[in-house]
Amino acid sequence: MENYTMVRTDFWRVSEGVMMTPEDKLFYIYLLSNPNRNNIGIYQITRKQMAFELGYSIDTVYILMNRFIEHYKLIRYNTQMRELAIKNWGKYNVYKDSQPVLDSIYSELKDVFDPSLIQYVSESIQVQKIRGLYESLSEKRSFI
Repeated sequence: MENYTMVRTDFWRVSEGVMMTPEDKLFYIYLLSNPNRNNIGIYQITRKQMAFELGYSIDTVYILMNRFIEHYKLIRYNTQMRELAIKNWGKYNVYKDSQPVLDSIYSELKDVFDPSLIQYVSESIQVQKIRGLYESLSEKRSFI
């Protein structure tokens, strides 16, 4: 089965309200659409894999990730679990609250190792039913 992701067309004008270099935009579009990405905006990926798939050196990936974490504040990365979270994933990709969508989200959220990443992504979700699902799992997981 084919897997698709949607990218807003205004992405190319001003990504996330910040002026990005062309290299930043390529990196961000990669984070939004790489083969590891899923329906919740939190997924496992290594820096080595990013470097290989983008054709960059690992040093370049470290620099880009640092820029996105520290300067743009658009991602978080748990180095121990190798989990990446995209801050505004829910703002642009989570908009239907049908039962199959909720079931899919719940299933994927259960596999997240770092509950702080669930909370981080939930802050941008505007559909209350889905945001509540993220927040409830974030709270449950923080006690485990």
